[in-house]
Amino acid sequence: MAKYLFITGGVVSSLGKGITAAAIGSLLTSRGLRIKILKLDPYLNVDPGTMSPYQHGEVYVTDDGAETDLDLGHYERFTGIPSSKKSNVTAGRIYWDVLKKERRGDYLGGTVQMIPHISNEIKSRVRALDDEDVDIILCEIGGTVGDIEGSIFLEAIREIGLEEGRENVMYIHLTYVPYIAAAGEVKTKPSQQSVAKLREIGIMPDILICRAEVPLTMEVRKKLSLFCNVPLGNVIEECDVKHSIYEVPLVLSDQGIDELLLVHYRIAKPQADLAPWRKVINAIRNPIGEVTIGVVGKYQELQDAYKSIFEALDHGCIAHKRKLVLKKIASEDIERGVEGLLDDVDGILIPGGFGNRGIEGKIEAIRHARETGIPFFGICMGLQCAVIEYARNVCGLAGANSKEIDPDTDHPVVCLMEDQKEVKDLGASMRLGSWDCKLTEGTHSREHYGAPMIKERHRHRYEFNNDYRETVQKNGLTIAGTTPGGELVEIVEIQEHPWFVGVQFHPEFKSQPFNPHPLFKGFIGAAAEKRERTSPAPAEG
Repeated sequence: MAKYLFITGGVVSSLGKGITAAAIGSLLTSRGLRIKILKLDPYLNVDPGTMSPYQHGEVYVTDDGAETDLDLGHYERFTGIPSSKKSNVTAGRIYWDVLKKERRGDYLGGTVQMIPHISNEIKSRVRALDDEDVDIILCEIGGTVGDIEGSIFLEAIREIGLEEGRENVMYIHLTYVPYIAAAGEVKTKPSQQSVAKLREIGIMPDILICRAEVPLTMEVRKKLSLFCNVPLGNVIEECDVKHSIYEVPLVLSDQGIDELLLVHYRIAKPQADLAPWRKVINAIRNPIGEVTIGVVGKYQELQDAYKSIFEALDHGCIAHKRKLVLKKIASEDIERGVEGLLDDVDGILIPGGFGNRGIEGKIEAIRHARETGIPFFGICMGLQCAVIEYARNVCGLAGANSKEIDPDTDHPVVCLMEDQKEVKDLGASMRLGSWDCKLTEGTHSREHYGAPMIKERHRHRYEFNNDYRETVQKNGLTIAGTTPGGELVEIVEIQEHPWFVGVQFHPEFKSQPFNPHPLFKGFIGAAAEKRERTSPAPAEG
């Protein structure tokens, strides 16, 4: 039977519960424990698939095609354990499924209530991760204690503690301990009130993790321990890390949080092997140089909109011991003139996206990369824009476009999958989740992957139009990867270019700090070479 670990948050949102949960998960796996991680989100959307990036950040996609919360990306990057459709549950999905059961008569005419019907449905989703291959189920509760929509989730995890026995269940509360600069004091009252709210519900936190700007004195720790009813040794400090979020596992390990968990669960395991994390942090702290990557997108105001992209770029830099200098460029700014915006970058990346806003800016950035030899990496929409640019400016197909952008274009080099006669039997119009890709021998992609067949995650409706394959290949654009039967284009390259690769999938979802994705590693390597090639030589003594 699996043990249960629940992580809640208090005082304010955006404390970093997802990173903290992922870091704890990494410590448990480093000690040889088998874990599963689940995110419970109290919002009423059925899933994040249709939510605006401005409100919710990126949509993370699992191998089995679930559109999920971005925290699942943290879980996978820190632990290396693939998530699934079972790993993210929203209030909207819970209510939807309960009401469908009611309409079918599953409740035999009984009155459907929050307790037990909604709470039971939530508990069933948590317990669905339990099997003989799992030691600990780690569950993060989204939102902040006190939110109206989150109260039923807290009730459900309280009930699990009662039903499974407290020796099999632990509660960690992540709280904020503010520093009032004018008074020169750390204040514990918000944390006290947050924990009091939990205790009203019937949840007694076993561990208190305190997010803070300054280190906590022993006096402050004792006060938190006394008023929050948490043992002094279970009050854990989590100050802002200096270099990278990948320092968090080491910070928590130094305070023995994994040992606290194993003692509570009565599990004996050897010390965590943290050598991979120390190697990562050493590379981050001691770079041998830097690279400037221009990310040309449409959601640059929000860091979380391209979260996995930025993390994967970091992973590529870790592999080459380079410091990442990220230059966020709004594609609409390039539409007003590219001059000066891309002059100082060592590589250009075009991320995925939907809709026509900023498309011409992306296409112009790609033209600049192709003509000047700057390493280019296009992802999803980035590949489609690369094909449009090549069709217009190399193949001479004036007005070439995607049917998503211009349904009446004379040259629809990008179209819906169902518009192509070769792919009638491949299923629904939107490609979601993991698909096989066959790589072409002799290409950059084949070299970087080191394998003839790969699997990558997709989230898109539009595809390279097969009617234009012969035209673009005749003019020098290489088809470097396709679905196994050759029905759909997955990767394009320009072989004569220093590094020009566009992919239809999302490689950023499979990158980790100690196992960077091959294409991000290759892209950063090419950018580093470009930097060294074009940087002025140091002046002699």
